[in-house]
Amino acid sequence: MEYLIGLAVVIGLPLIYVITTYNRLVVLRQNVREAWSAIDTELRRRYDLIPNLVEVVKGYAGHERQTLEEVVRARNAAASVGPGASPQAVAQQNELLSGALRQVFALSEAYPQLKANENFKELQQQLEETETRISQARRFYNANVREMNTAVQSFPAVLMAPALGFKSEIYYGIEEAEAMEPVRITGMLTGGQENAPQQTIKIPEMDKDRQ
Repeated sequence: MEYLIGLAVVIGLPLIYVITTYNRLVVLRQNVREAWSAIDTELRRRYDLIPNLVEVVKGYAGHERQTLEEVVRARNAAASVGPGASPQAVAQQNELLSGALRQVFALSEAYPQLKANENFKELQQQLEETETRISQARRFYNANVREMNTAVQSFPAVLMAPALGFKSEIYYGIEEAEAMEPVRITGMLTGGQENAPQQTIKIPEMDKDRQ
């Protein structure tokens, strides 16, 4: 009888540990996926706002063709990154998009009427709020990745994680951290354009309930 009890303990305790570890890793992996979904949602909103921004700027600075085409190309490249792409690939494309957006916002310093346009100001505000949310979602995602990776790489879980189908996750990070911070209007352009046409652009409403 004692032998059977001992055998049950020898077999049961490791089995319980494996089950517990597996369930914990499942929860951590799900947390990472949910956190990534938050980033993806905000990035998609960013992509949707940019065409409206380009249309507004065209009315005041249509001859700034190179700058506008650059942001459109960057937006399309970022939006076309597939759902299975790595966080590194997504971050790289959005870093390029952030740089292109800064150039577009810098145009407002050269075109006072563009800067004063209500549609432009509204789009600027919504994009800045979206950038802030992306930054917040990125920090939340990376915190979950860190927790997941710590669990996967810790002993003795590191010995069984691959066999159970778990691996370290990839951080959503880029070399220049400021590239994912809210877009700011900067620039030293001079000049202006008078009598620019007024436009009415349908701007997507902000989701006030989502934090």
